[in-house]
Amino acid sequence: MPEALINGAKLWFDVSGTGEPVLLHHGYTASRVNWAPVAEILKQHYQVIMMECRGTGASEHTTQGYTLKQYALDVIGLMDHLSIDRLTYAGHSMGGGIGFVLATEHASRLSRLVLMAPIPSGGTGPVDEKRLAARVDALRRQDESFFMDGYRAGIQMPELDTEAWFADRTRHLLSLSEGHLTGGAETMSALRVSDRLGSITLPTLMIAGSADGLLPYNIADYRALPNADLCVISRAGHETAVHAPEEVAGAIHRFMQFGPAPKPRFP
Repeated sequence: MPEALINGAKLWFDVSGTGEPVLLHHGYTASRVNWAPVAEILKQHYQVIMMECRGTGASEHTTQGYTLKQYALDVIGLMDHLSIDRLTYAGHSMGGGIGFVLATEHASRLSRLVLMAPIPSGGTGPVDEKRLAARVDALRRQDESFFMDGYRAGIQMPELDTEAWFADRTRHLLSLSEGHLTGGAETMSALRVSDRLGSITLPTLMIAGSADGLLPYNIADYRALPNADLCVISRAGHETAVHAPEEVAGAIHRFMQFGPAPKPRFP
């Protein structure tokens, strides 16, 4: 199992394929699994790097460091470990929040930015302390039914959101560190970069799902980015890469080849 000691944490990573490097980063309670179908396609054209942040998957459960800024520094640390000066960063959900931090604080290390169903640039709103406490309690008790019921209540694509998928997601969620579960929620709530989007001149691709509740926020952030393209995928929810891997991979591949399309003028 490949791992590297990055900023005091043993982090899982994987490198496959050859060519220009693209790093795929998962979301808040997700893992490598959420990007895996897209990675299988992209590795035919690029060097694809996947990683799992501290507190998730096969990476170490550290006692601290559960902030977007630290997650971004861990991306930079892995790049240094792999002797990669610049790459295309693609982040899903919370991983998109990490992308906002990278683009505003470490832009010289990126060649392009891909934001897939990212959290809003102005944060995810106040933390629901009651809901978070219930999730922490369920994590401590390893209560599988608590999380399974939550997934069932949020079914978007019945043909894809299966019991087997929910069971796999639940097993992963039950393996998270408590620090990541709480710190991740707090740091996503605290993100504030909306007033800096105009300064992000990196070629950027915004990918959104038509059935994702974050779609209006994604479109608003796309409009504020000066050098961005937009891809909205029909019949895809927040798990965009799982619901439509071929479409996501195709959009990223076209973006890597040609860059953003000229922005239309909105009335």
